[in-house]
Amino acid sequence: MQGKVWKFGENIDTDLIIAARYLNTSDPIELAKHVMEDADPEFTSKMNIGDIMVAGENFGCGSSREHAPIAIKAAGISAVIAPTFARIFYRNAFNMGLPIFELKEADEINEGDTIRVDMDKGEVVNITQSKTYKFTPIPDFMQSLVDAGGLIEFAKKELEAK
Repeated sequence: MQGKVWKFGENIDTDLIIAARYLNTSDPIELAKHVMEDADPEFTSKMNIGDIMVAGENFGCGSSREHAPIAIKAAGISAVIAPTFARIFYRNAFNMGLPIFELKEADEINEGDTIRVDMDKGEVVNITQSKTYKFTPIPDFMQSLVDAGGLIEFAKKELEAK
């Protein structure tokens, strides 16, 4: 994964990721149109598919809505990097197939930087700043969920294998 960084602060809650007024649908395409709208009304028109979100501590706090990682993934964000994630968001992200990475040095990455995530090496490479960081390893099972495209796709593949 490689893309331009979009930076957000600490304690970004699920209502800021996708406002409650859009929860009358679970259509990923519709949700994607409104991701981060209350934080930056022009976010979806400025970002490109493959870009990466970087945030502060406790990303995804608030409600347990699965709409938040669905909206981020459907918008084309390839990954989210933060020092910590709210636990329910952490699990929901993997269940939806959205790669997220815990990186304590996330605050050193600036909006507009180009970064690359090297899953095999467990590294985030800031190409703009010529810096490399090690992210907290993802448990094997969680990685298999991302590789499959989420929990539902993982379960389908498991059933097909039997």
